[in-house]
Amino acid sequence: MRRFLLMPLILFGAFNIAFGQELYVFTEPASNMPTKSIGLRLTNEGMNNPEFMIRTIPEVMVGFNKNLMMHAQGFLSDMDGKYRLEGGSLYAKYRFLSIDETHSHFRAAAFGRISTSKRPTFTRDINLEGDNSGTQGGLIFTQLLHKLALSATLGYAHAFKDAGKQIAGMPSPGNMFSYSLSSGYLVLPLVYKNYKEPNFNLYFEMLGKTDPSSGESYLDLAPAVQVILNSTTRIDLGYRFQATGNMANRYTKNMYLLRAEFNFFNVLK
Repeated sequence: MRRFLLMPLILFGAFNIAFGQELYVFTEPASNMPTKSIGLRLTNEGMNNPEFMIRTIPEVMVGFNKNLMMHAQGFLSDMDGKYRLEGGSLYAKYRFLSIDETHSHFRAAAFGRISTSKRPTFTRDINLEGDNSGTQGGLIFTQLLHKLALSATLGYAHAFKDAGKQIAGMPSPGNMFSYSLSSGYLVLPLVYKNYKEPNFNLYFEMLGKTDPSSGESYLDLAPAVQVILNSTTRIDLGYRFQATGNMANRYTKNMYLLRAEFNFFNVLK
């Protein structure tokens, strides 16, 4: 019986060591979390625009099966003068392609998101994790090559119109193409011995968006580090900054991200 109870942890430990470099900090991979598992996240974002502001994102993740998972998020920040609840979001991802080989695999997934936010709008940029109400859909492609994982995301977002939240004379969000290229490298352990070993990963991501109506766009660079403890606890630290672009009044232009995640396995019936 004890051996049976330990098996989910051992298997997920192997999953994290083998595929931990796919757990990107600013984007999602095409791979899913383990079946019948629940994850809890708490993310803190900080930015200067022009004063220092923070956003807190509590999140619950559920892995229904090997192909389908969902996230539920809440958004709280002090960006509009006082710390308050801004809104929430539901995110779903469906993996529709898996190609497995020795020390490598390829995954493809489709995702969708619907979000609501009370925040006023005065920029063309669409951020469905706190700043805008709207929907988004897209595709993710992830390739694992031993200790290196590469992932590309293509998405299209639509912001819901709300004249009551639009600041007069400022740009209004409409539709947005998003695209990203992410890389992750497993640094430690050099040789996997057991599931309790710390897992240390390095990441570098490129995050871009284009407004098709105005042609305005930007490209951010986002380095990050990650530690996985006991195969159940994950800690992320990253920073994104603009490399090039002409989209004004962006909230995520220079932003740090600090996250803690806790996973519970084989808890769903």
